Amino acid sequence: MFKLFKKKQAKSAEQTKVPQHIAFICDGNRRWAENRGMPPLMGHQAGIANFEGLVDWYMRRGVTTITFFVFSSENWSRSKEEVDFLMDLFYTEMNKNMKNAVEKNLRYRVIGSRDKLPAKLAKLCDKLEESSAENTAGTVVFALNYGGQQEIVDAVNAAIAAGEPVTRESFETYLDTGDLLPIDLMVRTSNESRISNFLLWKLAYAELLFVPEHWPDLVKSEKLWQYTLDEFAKRNRRFGGGKKANYLGKK
Repeated sequence: MFKLFKKKQAKSAEQTKVPQHIAFICDGNRRWAENRGMPPLMGHQAGIANFEGLVDWYMRRGVTTITFFVFSSENWSRSKEEVDFLMDLFYTEMNKNMKNAVEKNLRYRVIGSRDKLPAKLAKLCDKLEESSAENTAGTVVFALNYGGQQEIVDAVNAAIAAGEPVTRESFETYLDTGDLLPIDLMVRTSNESRISNFLLWKLAYAELLFVPEHWPDLVKSEKLWQYTLDEFAKRNRRFGGGKKANYLGKK
């Protein structure tokens, strides 16, 4: 398991209303393309346009971890043509990120099972993580062949194998995402209002935001990026504690 990653700089006062970990469910690529009379696969290509610009923009504003749900464990049911296209696209993008990790001091994580990934892609994921493990400017996470329920099942089995009682805190160390910060804000595009088996443990107290725009529109729109931060800043996060109020209705 990875060790917990701690950013060296403490949060400043102006960062208190900025999500430290924002996660995106990148939905609507195919619909975006079809709406424009383009082949559906071209939507996936458009979905990575300006990816680096999005990451830079959020991190300049105090976000320290960004997770992208790019391929679920259920997505293997799609056509072979689409799956092959996506695997090639991921491989190309991971190679770009190798250079980005060095230039911008970013740490990269790839969560999810690598058993079904093409061998060259699985190997590249390993290399990207290992080569950027000590970088400290921020963390970028790709959820690739990932399923939240399976992550928890795997962690349970690991805890049983260890033969020690677990607490909520110690159990988290068995998770593939145990080294990541809790999610503060989850954004899903394309007018879908589901979490789709995504980071179930880390979403425990996340703020959820569902937007109508398809992912290729959001990935290139600074206006939409600002909207997500503005919406987060409006939320009153109580973490189950509630306001200091008399619940019997007495003043």
